[in-house]
Amino acid sequence: MKSMSTDSSSFSGYDLASPGGSSGRAKPRSIGSDGSTGQRDVIRVVLLLTTVALSCLLVYQSIDKPVQVMLPQWKTNWYSQNETSSKQIQQTKPVSELERVLISAAMEDNTVIITALNNAWTAPNSTFDLFLESFRTGLGTERLLKHVIAVCLDSKAYDRCLQLHPNCYLINATDSDELSGRNKFMSPGYLKLIWRRMDLLREVLGFGYNFLFTDADILWLRDPFPRFFSNIDFQISCDDYNGKPSDKSNHVNSGFTYVKANNKTIKFYDYWCESSKRFPRRHDQDVFNSIKNEPFVVELGITMRFLDTVYFGGFCEPSRDINVVNTMHANCCVGLDNKVKNLKSALEDWKRYLLVNTTVTETKWNIPPRCGY
Repeated sequence: MKSMSTDSSSFSGYDLASPGGSSGRAKPRSIGSDGSTGQRDVIRVVLLLTTVALSCLLVYQSIDKPVQVMLPQWKTNWYSQNETSSKQIQQTKPVSELERVLISAAMEDNTVIITALNNAWTAPNSTFDLFLESFRTGLGTERLLKHVIAVCLDSKAYDRCLQLHPNCYLINATDSDELSGRNKFMSPGYLKLIWRRMDLLREVLGFGYNFLFTDADILWLRDPFPRFFSNIDFQISCDDYNGKPSDKSNHVNSGFTYVKANNKTIKFYDYWCESSKRFPRRHDQDVFNSIKNEPFVVELGITMRFLDTVYFGGFCEPSRDINVVNTMHANCCVGLDNKVKNLKSALEDWKRYLLVNTTVTETKWNIPPRCGY
């Protein structure tokens, strides 16, 4: 008990004065003046050094950890939220109007169906109305309408398109008035329309989308995709088909073209469009025939197939078998009024065939051999 009383009256090397002391102040003592006091001081020094050592160790270990783990909680949260916000800004980066329409219309494999329209072709009871009607009456074709992008070459066509179809795209053209009319075959307005369309198609390829381009004066009677060759870069319809799908001497018609997006087709369309400068006053089909065997195209290694008119017919060579035909094109038919008149006749033939609901042994199309002028 006495030792405990003595211990309690000392603090950090000082003796507290007793109530009867004359000085009233603590008197310093040397560390070595008391054995027990010296031991306590040594322990304190050891504990202090141990604490310092542990602190240094913790600081050393934390160096390899991200800085934010050492920040206060509110700062860590602020960093995370801003990092997330920056990612969201990147993900929601605005896309062009063309990209938006492509995203909206694309199939699972990034394939879109594209047609081109102007004011004359979108007028009521004109080709666009017949085009849409054929999708709705065809076999397995109505479901494909949501993948069709109507590319409009003037604002009037765009306004009319929006009344009839969800996926419309307006080309921003300063010369839209020239593109909006009927544009006779091979007229300056016609050629400008054709090459404006070609520029759009190579842009679509550049975005990584496969496309099936179809003129609006084509009736869709059956789903054409099962009839295409697999793993082929470029497939095109014919005005006249010689029976050989790989023969480049087939007389092509670029109004119905199925193209896979890859480096070969992108370079080919770039070359095709640029070649129009070497062949002025020619349309895309003529330029294609001029470049298809050139060394650059051959070296590209692009695979091509030419489509049989039995399945992809037209007024040049109407399909010989209505039981298997997929599309009918108003090619070899000059003049918009002639096209509309004979497309209506072909669509009526198709509706009568559907009413029979059986295989027809003899195919008859109520269209003239040549539409004429």
